[in-house]
Amino acid sequence: MAVELELAPVVERRDVAAVAPHKGRDQSSGAWSWLWPKLVAIAIVVGAWQVVVWSGWRPDYVLPSPIAVFRRLSEDLAHADFYVGVAITLRRALVGYVIAAAAGSAIGLVVARVAVLRRAIGSAILGLQSMPSIAWFPLAILLFQQSETAIIFVVILGAAPAIAAGLLSGVDHVQPLLIRVGRVMGARGLVLYWHVILPAALPAFVGGLKQGWAFAWRSLMAGEIIVIVSHSPSIGQQIQFARDLADAEQLLAIMIVIFVIGVVIDSLFGTLDRAIRLRWGLLGAEA
Repeated sequence: MAVELELAPVVERRDVAAVAPHKGRDQSSGAWSWLWPKLVAIAIVVGAWQVVVWSGWRPDYVLPSPIAVFRRLSEDLAHADFYVGVAITLRRALVGYVIAAAAGSAIGLVVARVAVLRRAIGSAILGLQSMPSIAWFPLAILLFQQSETAIIFVVILGAAPAIAAGLLSGVDHVQPLLIRVGRVMGARGLVLYWHVILPAALPAFVGGLKQGWAFAWRSLMAGEIIVIVSHSPSIGQQIQFARDLADAEQLLAIMIVIFVIGVVIDSLFGTLDRAIRLRWGLLGAEA
Protein backbone atom coordinates (compact mmCIF):
# COMPACT_ATOMS: atom_id res chain seq x y z
CA MET A 1 0.00 0.00 0.00
CA ALA A 2 2.84 2.39 0.80
CA VAL A 3 4.42 1.75 -2.56
CA GLU A 4 1.17 2.60 -4.33
CA LEU A 5 0.87 5.89 -2.43
CA GLU A 6 4.41 6.87 -3.35
CA LEU A 7 3.98 6.07 -7.03
CA ALA A 8 0.66 7.89 -7.47
CA PRO A 9 2.10 11.44 -7.54
CA VAL A 10 4.79 10.34 -9.99
CA VAL A 11 2.22 8.91 -12.36
CA GLU A 12 0.15 12.09 -12.11
CA ARG A 13 3.15 14.28 -12.91
CA ARG A 14 3.95 12.12 -15.91
CA ASP A 15 0.38 12.49 -17.16
CA VAL A 16 0.58 16.30 -16.90
CA ALA A 17 3.93 16.33 -18.66
CA ALA A 18 2.53 14.16 -21.44
CA VAL A 19 -0.52 16.38 -21.94
CA ALA A 20 1.42 19.65 -22.36
CA PRO A 21 3.39 18.65 -25.51
CA HIS A 22 0.23 17.08 -26.94
CA LYS A 23 -1.65 20.36 -26.45
CA GLY A 24 1.16 22.30 -28.07
CA ARG A 25 1.12 19.97 -31.06
CA ASP A 26 -2.65 20.43 -31.40
CA GLN A 27 -2.27 24.21 -31.41
CA SER A 28 0.52 24.17 -33.99
CA SER A 29 -1.46 21.72 -36.13
CA GLY A 30 -4.53 23.97 -35.94
CA ALA A 31 -2.49 27.04 -36.92
CA TRP A 32 -0.96 25.18 -39.86
CA SER A 33 -4.36 23.88 -41.03
CA TRP A 34 -5.59 27.50 -40.97
CA LEU A 35 -2.52 28.86 -42.77
CA TRP A 36 -1.74 26.41 -45.55
CA PRO A 37 -4.92 26.95 -47.65
CA LYS A 38 -4.21 30.67 -47.69
CA LEU A 39 -0.61 30.10 -48.75
CA VAL A 40 -1.77 27.79 -51.54
CA ALA A 41 -4.31 30.38 -52.72
CA ILE A 42 -1.63 33.10 -52.76
CA ALA A 43 0.73 30.83 -54.69
CA ILE A 44 -1.96 30.06 -57.28
CA VAL A 45 -2.82 33.75 -57.78
CA VAL A 46 0.83 34.83 -58.06
CA GLY A 47 1.58 31.92 -60.40
CA ALA A 48 -1.35 32.79 -62.66
CA TRP A 49 -0.29 36.43 -62.61
CA GLN A 50 3.26 35.49 -63.67
CA VAL A 51 1.96 33.24 -66.46
CA VAL A 52 -0.14 36.12 -67.85
CA VAL A 53 2.94 38.37 -67.76
CA TRP A 54 5.02 35.75 -69.59
CA SER A 55 2.31 35.44 -72.25
CA GLY A 56 3.00 39.02 -73.33
CA TRP A 57 -0.70 39.94 -73.22
CA ARG A 58 0.25 43.43 -72.02
CA PRO A 59 3.65 45.17 -71.91
CA ASP A 60 5.58 45.27 -68.64
CA TYR A 61 4.88 48.95 -68.02
CA VAL A 62 1.14 48.19 -68.05
CA LEU A 63 1.16 44.79 -66.30
CA PRO A 64 4.40 44.36 -64.34
CA SER A 65 5.54 41.05 -62.93
CA PRO A 66 4.85 40.01 -59.32
CA ILE A 67 8.54 40.39 -58.45
CA ALA A 68 8.58 44.00 -59.68
CA VAL A 69 5.39 44.83 -57.77
CA PHE A 70 6.55 43.26 -54.51
CA ARG A 71 9.90 45.04 -54.87
CA ARG A 72 8.06 48.34 -55.26
CA LEU A 73 5.89 47.48 -52.27
CA SER A 74 8.98 46.86 -50.12
CA GLU A 75 10.32 50.26 -51.19
CA ASP A 76 7.04 51.95 -50.26
CA LEU A 77 7.06 50.23 -46.88
CA ALA A 78 10.39 51.89 -46.14
CA HIS A 79 8.92 55.42 -46.44
CA ALA A 80 7.08 57.18 -43.63
CA ASP A 81 4.62 58.81 -46.07
CA PHE A 82 3.19 55.40 -46.84
CA TYR A 83 2.26 54.79 -43.20
CA VAL A 84 0.79 58.29 -42.95
CA GLY A 85 -1.55 57.42 -45.83
CA VAL A 86 -2.52 54.11 -44.20
CA ALA A 87 -3.20 55.92 -40.90
CA ILE A 88 -5.42 58.51 -42.62
CA THR A 89 -7.43 55.82 -44.39
CA LEU A 90 -7.86 53.69 -41.27
CA ARG A 91 -8.92 56.73 -39.24
CA ARG A 92 -11.61 57.57 -41.79
CA ALA A 93 -12.74 53.94 -41.84
CA LEU A 94 -12.93 53.80 -38.04
CA VAL A 95 -14.84 57.08 -37.68
CA GLY A 96 -17.31 56.27 -40.44
CA TYR A 97 -17.83 52.69 -39.31
CA VAL A 98 -18.37 53.57 -35.64
CA ILE A 99 -20.99 56.18 -36.57
CA ALA A 100 -22.61 53.73 -39.00
CA ALA A 101 -22.68 50.98 -36.36
CA ALA A 102 -24.31 53.28 -33.82
CA ALA A 103 -26.85 54.64 -36.32
CA GLY A 104 -27.60 51.24 -37.88
CA SER A 105 -28.05 49.59 -34.48
CA ALA A 106 -30.37 52.34 -33.26
CA ILE A 107 -32.45 52.24 -36.45
CA GLY A 108 -32.61 48.45 -36.37
CA LEU A 109 -33.75 48.41 -32.74
CA VAL A 110 -36.45 51.03 -33.27
CA VAL A 111 -37.76 49.45 -36.48
CA ALA A 112 -37.77 45.97 -34.90
CA ARG A 113 -39.61 47.30 -31.84
CA VAL A 114 -42.27 49.45 -33.58
CA ALA A 115 -44.48 47.48 -35.96
CA VAL A 116 -45.68 50.59 -37.83
CA LEU A 117 -42.12 51.63 -38.65
CA ARG A 118 -41.32 48.08 -39.69
CA ARG A 119 -44.10 48.13 -42.26
CA ALA A 120 -43.23 51.66 -43.36
CA ILE A 121 -39.44 51.61 -43.78
CA GLY A 122 -38.40 47.97 -43.41
CA SER A 123 -38.13 47.48 -47.18
CA ALA A 124 -36.48 50.89 -47.57
CA ILE A 125 -33.53 49.68 -45.48
CA LEU A 126 -33.00 46.78 -47.86
CA GLY A 127 -33.27 49.18 -50.79
CA LEU A 128 -30.60 51.44 -49.33
CA GLN A 129 -28.38 48.42 -48.72
CA SER A 130 -28.53 47.41 -52.39
CA MET A 131 -27.84 50.95 -53.64
CA PRO A 132 -24.25 51.37 -54.96
CA SER A 133 -22.28 53.62 -52.63
CA ILE A 134 -20.68 55.46 -55.52
CA ALA A 135 -24.14 56.81 -56.44
CA TRP A 136 -24.12 58.85 -53.22
CA PHE A 137 -20.97 60.82 -54.07
CA PRO A 138 -22.55 63.47 -56.33
CA LEU A 139 -24.94 64.33 -53.48
CA ALA A 140 -22.15 64.17 -50.88
CA ILE A 141 -19.94 66.52 -52.91
CA LEU A 142 -22.89 68.87 -53.44
CA LEU A 143 -23.55 68.95 -49.68
CA PHE A 144 -20.00 68.98 -48.33
CA GLN A 145 -17.81 69.85 -51.35
CA GLN A 146 -14.47 68.05 -51.81
CA SER A 147 -13.90 67.29 -48.14
CA GLU A 148 -13.30 64.47 -45.71
CA THR A 149 -16.85 64.90 -44.44
CA ALA A 150 -18.17 63.91 -47.88
CA ILE A 151 -16.18 60.67 -47.75
CA ILE A 152 -17.32 59.76 -44.24
CA PHE A 153 -20.92 60.65 -45.18
CA VAL A 154 -20.88 58.02 -47.94
CA VAL A 155 -19.15 55.48 -45.70
CA ILE A 156 -21.98 55.86 -43.17
CA LEU A 157 -24.66 55.52 -45.84
CA GLY A 158 -22.91 52.44 -47.20
CA ALA A 159 -22.52 50.61 -43.90
CA ALA A 160 -25.51 51.61 -41.73
CA PRO A 161 -28.25 49.87 -43.79
CA ALA A 162 -26.35 46.56 -43.76
CA ILE A 163 -25.93 46.73 -39.98
CA ALA A 164 -29.60 47.59 -39.44
CA ALA A 165 -30.66 44.79 -41.79
CA GLY A 166 -28.48 42.30 -39.91
CA LEU A 167 -30.13 43.22 -36.62
CA LEU A 168 -33.61 43.00 -38.13
CA SER A 169 -32.81 39.59 -39.61
CA GLY A 170 -31.56 38.37 -36.24
CA VAL A 171 -34.71 39.55 -34.47
CA ASP A 172 -36.93 37.92 -37.10
CA HIS A 173 -35.21 34.56 -36.69
CA VAL A 174 -35.34 34.34 -32.90
CA GLN A 175 -36.99 31.06 -31.96
CA PRO A 176 -40.57 31.61 -30.74
CA LEU A 177 -39.93 29.12 -27.95
CA LEU A 178 -37.34 31.45 -26.41
CA ILE A 179 -39.81 34.33 -26.46
CA ARG A 180 -42.52 32.22 -24.84
CA VAL A 181 -40.12 31.03 -22.14
CA GLY A 182 -39.07 34.63 -21.47
CA ARG A 183 -42.68 35.72 -21.09
CA VAL A 184 -43.44 32.83 -18.78
CA MET A 185 -40.53 33.96 -16.60
CA GLY A 186 -42.02 37.47 -16.45
CA ALA A 187 -40.07 39.32 -19.14
CA ARG A 188 -42.12 41.94 -20.97
CA GLY A 189 -41.44 44.88 -23.29
CA LEU A 190 -37.90 46.22 -23.19
CA VAL A 191 -36.87 43.63 -20.60
CA LEU A 192 -37.84 40.86 -23.02
CA TYR A 193 -35.84 42.52 -25.81
CA TRP A 194 -32.77 43.16 -23.67
CA HIS A 195 -32.52 39.76 -21.97
CA VAL A 196 -34.01 37.38 -24.55
CA ILE A 197 -34.45 38.70 -28.09
CA LEU A 198 -31.22 40.71 -28.51
CA PRO A 199 -28.92 38.00 -27.11
CA ALA A 200 -30.58 35.45 -29.40
CA ALA A 201 -30.19 37.83 -32.36
CA LEU A 202 -26.51 38.53 -31.62
CA PRO A 203 -24.99 36.04 -34.14
CA ALA A 204 -26.98 37.55 -37.01
CA PHE A 205 -26.17 41.05 -35.74
CA VAL A 206 -22.44 40.28 -35.83
CA GLY A 207 -22.92 39.06 -39.39
CA GLY A 208 -24.52 42.43 -40.18
CA LEU A 209 -21.58 44.23 -38.58
CA LYS A 210 -19.19 42.20 -40.72
CA GLN A 211 -21.14 42.95 -43.89
CA GLY A 212 -21.35 46.61 -42.86
CA TRP A 213 -17.56 46.73 -42.60
CA ALA A 214 -17.27 45.34 -46.15
CA PHE A 215 -19.62 48.06 -47.45
CA ALA A 216 -17.79 50.72 -45.44
CA TRP A 217 -14.37 49.68 -46.77
CA ARG A 218 -15.53 49.66 -50.38
CA SER A 219 -17.28 53.00 -49.97
CA LEU A 220 -14.16 54.49 -48.42
CA MET A 221 -11.89 53.33 -51.24
CA ALA A 222 -14.28 54.72 -53.85
CA GLY A 223 -14.53 57.99 -51.94
CA GLU A 224 -10.78 58.48 -51.58
CA ILE A 225 -10.31 57.91 -55.31
CA ILE A 226 -13.09 60.32 -56.31
CA VAL A 227 -12.78 62.98 -53.61
CA ILE A 228 -9.26 64.43 -53.45
CA VAL A 229 -8.60 66.15 -50.13
CA SER A 230 -5.56 68.43 -49.97
CA HIS A 231 -2.71 67.52 -47.60
CA SER A 232 -4.24 64.07 -46.95
CA PRO A 233 -2.23 61.45 -48.90
CA SER A 234 -4.59 58.55 -48.16
CA ILE A 235 -4.34 55.12 -49.77
CA GLY A 236 -7.10 55.90 -52.26
CA GLN A 237 -5.47 59.20 -53.17
CA GLN A 238 -2.12 57.46 -53.69
CA ILE A 239 -3.68 54.90 -56.01
CA GLN A 240 -5.31 57.69 -58.01
CA PHE A 241 -1.97 59.49 -58.35
CA ALA A 242 -0.34 56.24 -59.47
CA ARG A 243 -2.97 55.89 -62.18
CA ASP A 244 -2.49 59.50 -63.33
CA LEU A 245 1.27 58.90 -63.58
CA ALA A 246 0.81 55.50 -65.28
CA ASP A 247 2.84 53.93 -62.47
CA ALA A 248 1.47 50.40 -62.69
CA GLU A 249 3.90 48.97 -60.14
CA GLN A 250 2.81 51.34 -57.38
CA LEU A 251 -0.83 51.01 -58.37
CA LEU A 252 -0.75 47.23 -57.98
CA ALA A 253 1.33 47.48 -54.80
CA ILE A 254 -1.28 49.73 -53.18
CA MET A 255 -4.06 47.42 -54.35
CA ILE A 256 -2.30 44.59 -52.50
CA VAL A 257 -2.20 46.75 -49.35
CA ILE A 258 -5.93 47.49 -49.65
CA PHE A 259 -6.65 43.79 -50.07
CA VAL A 260 -4.51 42.77 -47.08
CA ILE A 261 -6.11 45.35 -44.77
CA GLY A 262 -9.57 44.21 -45.81
CA VAL A 263 -8.71 40.54 -45.22
CA VAL A 264 -7.18 41.24 -41.79
CA ILE A 265 -10.21 43.18 -40.55
CA ASP A 266 -12.56 40.58 -42.01
CA SER A 267 -10.61 37.85 -40.16
CA LEU A 268 -11.13 39.71 -36.89
CA PHE A 269 -14.88 39.76 -37.50
CA GLY A 270 -14.73 36.08 -38.43
CA THR A 271 -13.02 35.26 -35.13
CA LEU A 272 -15.66 37.22 -33.21
CA ASP A 273 -18.46 35.53 -35.13
CA ARG A 274 -17.02 32.06 -34.45
CA ALA A 275 -16.60 32.81 -30.73
CA ILE A 276 -20.22 33.97 -30.42
CA ARG A 277 -21.55 30.97 -32.33
CA LEU A 278 -19.55 28.63 -30.10
CA ARG A 279 -20.89 30.43 -27.03
CA TRP A 280 -24.47 30.13 -28.33
CA GLY A 281 -24.03 26.46 -29.25
CA LEU A 282 -24.34 27.04 -32.99
CA LEU A 283 -20.97 25.39 -33.70
CA GLY A 284 -19.35 22.28 -32.33
CA ALA A 285 -16.39 22.69 -30.02
CA GLU A 286 -14.16 21.03 -32.60
CA ALA A 287 -15.12 23.49 -35.37
